[in-house]
Amino acid sequence: MTQDNKQTPISQNTDEGRVFIFDTTLRDGEQSPGASMTMEEKLQIAEMLDAMGVDIIEAGFPIASNGDFESVQQVALLVKNAQVCALARAGKKDIDRAGDALRKAHAPRIHTFISTSPVHMKYKLKMEAQDVLEMVASSVTHARHYTDNVEWSPEDATRTDKDFLCAVVETAIKAGATTINIPDTVGYTTPQEYHQIITMLRERVPNIDKVILATHCHNDLGLAVANSLAGVAAGARQIECTINGIGERAGNAALEEVVMALNVRQDIMPQWTGIKTQMLAPASKLVSAVTAFPVQYNKAIVGQNAFAHESGIHQDGMLKHNQTYEIMTPESVGISKSSLVMGKHSGRHAFREKISELGYRLGDNQVKDAFVRFKDLADRKKHIFDDDIIALVDDEFAKGGDSIRLVSLSVVSGTEEAQRAHLVLEIDGVQSEVESIGDGPVDALFTAIKTLFPHEAVLQLYKVAAVTQGTDAQAEVSVRLSENGKSVIGRGADTDTMVASARAYISALNKLVIKRQRQAPDSMSA
Repeated sequence: MTQDNKQTPISQNTDEGRVFIFDTTLRDGEQSPGASMTMEEKLQIAEMLDAMGVDIIEAGFPIASNGDFESVQQVALLVKNAQVCALARAGKKDIDRAGDALRKAHAPRIHTFISTSPVHMKYKLKMEAQDVLEMVASSVTHARHYTDNVEWSPEDATRTDKDFLCAVVETAIKAGATTINIPDTVGYTTPQEYHQIITMLRERVPNIDKVILATHCHNDLGLAVANSLAGVAAGARQIECTINGIGERAGNAALEEVVMALNVRQDIMPQWTGIKTQMLAPASKLVSAVTAFPVQYNKAIVGQNAFAHESGIHQDGMLKHNQTYEIMTPESVGISKSSLVMGKHSGRHAFREKISELGYRLGDNQVKDAFVRFKDLADRKKHIFDDDIIALVDDEFAKGGDSIRLVSLSVVSGTEEAQRAHLVLEIDGVQSEVESIGDGPVDALFTAIKTLFPHEAVLQLYKVAAVTQGTDAQAEVSVRLSENGKSVIGRGADTDTMVASARAYISALNKLVIKRQRQAPDSMSA
């Protein structure tokens, strides 16, 4: 390929811009410590990868075990669209085993490799450079007995002498390799350096324009995705990656990240893939469930927080226009919608929007009061769920126009002394306080309320329930009071059960006061 051709703009309608996605979740991904998969689980993942539009599925390393051999066989039988690839070292036994496993694949590929860096050749292979060159030629030639679709990799390519790297790549192409993969096996390189390596190979190796150049980048320095994209910018047209970036040590380039980077940044990276991006989130969930490897909350594209916004400034922007803080839609990766996460950084605009979304219509003063309580709750509680807000707003509704208001409460309980409650109430605008003793903290609390607001109502129900999970969950308390044949239910919510109990009892009392006021005209006219 000439230098002029390299500078020609790439169109999505040209083959030159097509980037093939080679998924190695079932092979390199399974090499993550603790990530072993059953046959059924591998087939489940393979089926999803095939449906998603992955071009090549590396199904396993057949020589490694009978289980791996059978997995490759079964994936080869299952997959209808993608090429199915098996990994093999440079020895004939490895390649024969891979060839046997792929016999029934509709589009088989053998991927063979040998180390080429000085440190690997000296300490791992204990071989001279010339011996390695001969192994490259013989392994690729042997693999072609099984298929014309042969991929070859120089393991630890980014720490390989540049002249020797050119020599081994040239040898592999002469022997018939159709894909040349340049692995950053130990995650050592940087984007600029990796771009230079791919560029050097394209400029120095004869007939390299007749093969597809591939990237296989590990994430030891957190640069796997960046290095892969740098390789594409330099002319590579296959990216080797895994779902959720799982793999040896710090993992591989994450499939969902490289795909969406190419998808979103068409202005500077006009290459394209055949991936159905709406399946990215479901694929991520499946691999996470199968491997029991949780996806970090802030993981790009598929993490729980990838489309979640808590900051008040961000929430306000999102409510005005989602592109203020989102560069892609959640739907484009298979997530139903963005979420405004309610927390201590949330603003009044988002809070009002949330309570509206939950079906409430509050006046300005009610919103103001509820928002103050929400911020107080958010300072005490790590996760705010919709049910927390529902409980809080219900509580706010219940106290509209209240005659009685809780000002402060402290409760002492335990085994060493009598339980007592110190309570301050505001009744018709006047504050009163009392300390009461009771048979338990709830009894002491309710006695204190009755002391400050005498009444003849009978407690018929006292019920406590956790609104959400966790030790910091809000308690929602329900209290039913009955007086003169009239029953009312009051509810209160708080992370402190005693405070929730006080709110619930006071809520019920306020309803009784309202009932008395409504009954008064009737009794006067009777």
